[in-house]
Amino acid sequence: MGTELDRSERKSRLGIASLVVVAGYLVIVTLRFVAACYSGSPEESSLIRAARLDPGNAAYAHDAGRFELLAGPNLQAALPWLEKATQLNPQKASYWIDLALAQQAAGNTTGERDDLLQALKAAPRTPDIAWQAANLFLGQGSPDDAMRAFRQVIENDPVLTSAAIQTCWKFRPDARFLLDNVVTPNADESFLEFLYARHEKEGAATVWQRMYSLQQPIKRLHLFEYIRELIAQRQPEEASRVWRQAANMADLSGYQPSSENLLINGDFSLEILDGGFDWMHQKTRGVALALDPNETHSSPHSLRIIFDGPGIEDAGIRQMVSVEPNTSYEFSGFYKASDMDGAGGTKFAFQDLYRETSFYTSDELQNADFWKKVGGSFVTGPDTHMLVLRIARVPAGSPIRGKLWIDGLRLVVETRREGTERQGQ
Repeated sequence: MGTELDRSERKSRLGIASLVVVAGYLVIVTLRFVAACYSGSPEESSLIRAARLDPGNAAYAHDAGRFELLAGPNLQAALPWLEKATQLNPQKASYWIDLALAQQAAGNTTGERDDLLQALKAAPRTPDIAWQAANLFLGQGSPDDAMRAFRQVIENDPVLTSAAIQTCWKFRPDARFLLDNVVTPNADESFLEFLYARHEKEGAATVWQRMYSLQQPIKRLHLFEYIRELIAQRQPEEASRVWRQAANMADLSGYQPSSENLLINGDFSLEILDGGFDWMHQKTRGVALALDPNETHSSPHSLRIIFDGPGIEDAGIRQMVSVEPNTSYEFSGFYKASDMDGAGGTKFAFQDLYRETSFYTSDELQNADFWKKVGGSFVTGPDTHMLVLRIARVPAGSPIRGKLWIDGLRLVVETRREGTERQGQ
């Protein structure tokens, strides 16, 4: 009899315990359901009720704290809620950012810095978090912390890279420092573009040297712009050196000068790049240019130039050539021409890029139904480092019509001698 009573009592206790567990579970579920309903409301009281009904939910604590931070009458009230959110979920970087903002509002600079560092630790590869942290560091007067945060931005977000570089430059306009501490190699091209656009030639040279040492690829457009800037700053030798160094970095191995020909793409066998040290084309009224596979001399293409109009100064195509001072050069080329009509004609012409001193002008390229050779020698001046080759209209500006094909253009060093020695012969 006693055994049966014991069994009955145990069953009763087990049933009561089960009911307590179920009831407790239902209470928790109910509270969470009610809390979820309150959390969807934009009202402060509802958000606070949600956080209190479900005290283990970091999101509800954060929502309550964020409301107090952004819209509450007492910013101090945000701190305990945001602190609780970070305690419940320390891996949520955005919670640390909001807590840092609350610390800032409370005037707690040390707490703000600590919370920002926690945010960066929680999301080391999230550029949005790093961007917010960097700007908050700047606002509190911590540029070194800001630079480290901007480095995370630059390393992980190409979209924000330019803005990050620009901001860093305002606070530390030192290319070497930024390369060593902020700008990661993946952003060197953007940094180079930033610097040459602002005519920071020394800084741009520093960035270029790192890019070259690492053999980082560079877009041709950016390379052309950098070359243009170097030439505009009267650094022709540096521009020539950068062009040679970029042979592999911009896939320009076929566009390099050599001792056999200082002109690039002189037979027009390659695509015309319209930049750097290849041929550059300026659209000119009354002139049409195209590669012609039907009229060829030394390659699968020649350059066809059609003239039809007044006011023509030249053919609108030219090439810069790096040369040495007081040096003798020999030029040669081939041309065909048909239906040329107008006073004078066209000529190959070499002149100093900066001084516009003319060193060589060929004979007129008159009508010829066969490939005709033209050429001659000239000596550069004592300060000449860069020439420009163009096809000039002589007399300039007068009307002209007709077709001209050119091919096989070549420039080589003839001899090296001092200009004074040559003049004495």
